[in-house]
Amino acid sequence: MSDQQIEQEIQAKGKTAPRITPTDIEACIANVHYFTAADGVAGAIGAELYPVAESDIGSSKTVEVISVNPTLGLLTFCVLILRNGFTVTGESACASPENFDPEIGRKIARQNAIQKIWPLEGYLLKEKLSHDRHL
Repeated sequence: MSDQQIEQEIQAKGKTAPRITPTDIEACIANVHYFTAADGVAGAIGAELYPVAESDIGSSKTVEVISVNPTLGLLTFCVLILRNGFTVTGESACASPENFDPEIGRKIARQNAIQKIWPLEGYLLKEKLSHDRHL
């Protein structure tokens, strides 16, 4: 059951107490970044993974091309930067290279990252409710 389906059920049952909604979770997100483990390895050493563009051949641009284990390209990461600057991550690993689809990998990684926001926002709401009761 998706987060949106659960929210619809909560509304259908007339539950109106303070809670975190999927809309609240989405509103927490300021930026989204995706990369594969292969991209991370290349970035860590300042190299490019793929052949240089033909326009760069013979130019003064120096590019180091590296070879990485192809399996690293099947591991997708999503980094969510929240509005307060905190970051959460999610990942998606594909077992069969033939099934790898970058778009699906990004969707799953994002979904996994979003699941980490729920307990953080739940804690903040509980803190607020507790504080409000003691005033």
